Amino acid sequence: MNEHLRKARPAAPRAERRPVATTVHGHRLVDDYAWLRADNWQAVLADPDQTPPDIRAHLEAENAYCDALLAPTQEMQRLLVGEMRARMKEDDARAPAPDGPFDYFTRYRAGGQYPLICRRPRGDATAASEAILIDGDARAQGCAFYELSAAEHSPDHALIAWSFDDKGSELHQIRVRDIARGIDLPDLVTRNDGAIVWDADGRSFLYVRVDDNHRTAQVFRHRLGADESADELVVEEKDPRWFVHLSRAASGRFAIVTMRDHDGAECWLVDLHDTTQPARLVAARERGLRYDVEHFGDELIIRTNADGAADFKLMSAPLASPARANWRERAPHVPGRMIVGHDVYARHLVRLEREGGLPRIVVTDWASGAEHVVAFDEEAYSLSLQRGYEFDTNVMRFVYSSMTTPEETYDYDMATRTRTLVKRQEIPSGHDPKKYRTRRIFARAADGAEVPVSILERADRAGPAPLLLYAYGSYGHSIPAAFGANRFSLVDRGFVYAIAHIRGGTDKGWNWYEQGKLQNKPNTFSDYVASAQTLIDQGFTRQGAIVAQGGSAGGMLMGAVANMAPQLFAGVIADVPFVDVINTMLDKDLPLTPPEWLEWGNPIEDAKAFATMLSYSPYDNVRAQAYPPILALGGLTDPRVTYWEPAKWVARLRERMTGGGPVMLRTNMHAGHGGAAGRFDRLQEIALEYAFAIEAAKGSFSVSG
Repeated sequence: MNEHLRKARPAAPRAERRPVATTVHGHRLVDDYAWLRADNWQAVLADPDQTPPDIRAHLEAENAYCDALLAPTQEMQRLLVGEMRARMKEDDARAPAPDGPFDYFTRYRAGGQYPLICRRPRGDATAASEAILIDGDARAQGCAFYELSAAEHSPDHALIAWSFDDKGSELHQIRVRDIARGIDLPDLVTRNDGAIVWDADGRSFLYVRVDDNHRTAQVFRHRLGADESADELVVEEKDPRWFVHLSRAASGRFAIVTMRDHDGAECWLVDLHDTTQPARLVAARERGLRYDVEHFGDELIIRTNADGAADFKLMSAPLASPARANWRERAPHVPGRMIVGHDVYARHLVRLEREGGLPRIVVTDWASGAEHVVAFDEEAYSLSLQRGYEFDTNVMRFVYSSMTTPEETYDYDMATRTRTLVKRQEIPSGHDPKKYRTRRIFARAADGAEVPVSILERADRAGPAPLLLYAYGSYGHSIPAAFGANRFSLVDRGFVYAIAHIRGGTDKGWNWYEQGKLQNKPNTFSDYVASAQTLIDQGFTRQGAIVAQGGSAGGMLMGAVANMAPQLFAGVIADVPFVDVINTMLDKDLPLTPPEWLEWGNPIEDAKAFATMLSYSPYDNVRAQAYPPILALGGLTDPRVTYWEPAKWVARLRERMTGGGPVMLRTNMHAGHGGAAGRFDRLQEIALEYAFAIEAAKGSFSVSG
């Protein structure tokens, strides 16, 4: 295969240069490829067939070039898909979640791409008792893209509402099915974010409408049998920098509407038992105040950063008067111990914490106040809460895994402190954890910060190996050291798989995030380079044998480190990469730009923010140097990182680089930010990336001259 890839490359597409010049804070910017952003881009999100012919032709030429270069890896891709599919239990099912007389669960049929939403009488595990409520495979027929986003049954169990996206543009639709009659009601709610919360009477539900600028700004109530145009506005957010999210309180008494930007939050309660009541404000927004709420009896339980609690604390407030002045402490703030989330039950309070990068669960008995901890002993692992439907229960569900241990789902009795394994992830082709080991090391950043790095490798690894280094590092998102079955197709071929928990995430608390945003954003990139160098220095790999991977904001990271330290990498995989940072953040008319100023800075009004952004923006820092092979992937209907960002970046790389490469762009013409929705189609995309990584680590793409 190496020799095939070393042969003369076909000619790469060359995007026409149509310069557009602007001057910002005295700096002249020239964008040769601005034309790749379609004037009708909003129409393209809703209907990919609206793509202008010249742009479509260019993207299709890029796809053809990528296919030609990677054609010699087709057999490798086929093998990879086969391996990954063999590790997948095709007729898998999630552990059922009880709710009154029924157990609800999601499963797949063997050979099926999409989930089935099912239920059966509570405690009856016989196949004959199962009822398929929503058949994802049947619903997806004839669709180039289909994602079953959410499914919520009514409180009386008579109806089920589900949301779906059939374009990849995150513009969902909601339908309702009469379960007993097996028919769909005429109700149709369009342009929403997929969230559904039923009112208690089961005759109406709440949803979040997506406006023409792709913002979630309004919560509406839809009454069954009414036309969508008659839906009632319940809550509205008018600030374009804030977004609206909808959830159901665990108690079932309220819907919780949370309005957020990157620096604050504001919560409202919508009474699900009295639909005549207006939404109630919990606490008015304040600059820098973040909080979220849960309901318990006559109280609200609030997770907040108020009063300097950077890593959050838990407070309570009377339901009748929940303003800030009435908040009282429940669980104190401990610097470095971040309270990630909390769940409320009739007799217990549960909080998920992370300290030193490792998670644990703390359970508090409401009556006695006694606390106990649920934790594990592995060097690096993942722990998450999985909320069920029932509030009046002693059973809490959590999911544990590590990079070597497949997912284990436990029902934990909070009164008796006993755990019951209800599901273990099956690997049909076999998996022996003893053949592998997970490690956790720390890389020292340039300013002395200790960056955690989680590592998966074969137990018999000897000497430096090719290594895939994944990272994200933005928005406070942490990357758990969780199990990923697909990774073993790399590890069993001699790769080390590593995750760098760089600044910009909250892996080490909120301050870890603050140190990787706005003016501190360059720390994210230097942390990644330091992690790569440490892995070299400690003998896990060697220079030029690392394949870098990240997506979305992590794709911006890929572009930045490719500019900073191209010599470290054998290849770069940039999934839906946010690489055109300056142009996007300067365009206040893009709907997702104003909210992002709190994450990256406002380069329109702040010259210092502009200078910092300009120092790392991948598109603006492509220079005359050799670059490693690069595989960029985009989605035509992606509303988060628009397709033209990777397209422009690839065009500029080819224009300016002096050697190395090749640089490839693959755009999914029928999907958005998350790529293919079907589980087997998704394996095809992963196989493409892994085949690229394997060949890049071998040096197969290098050519002489």
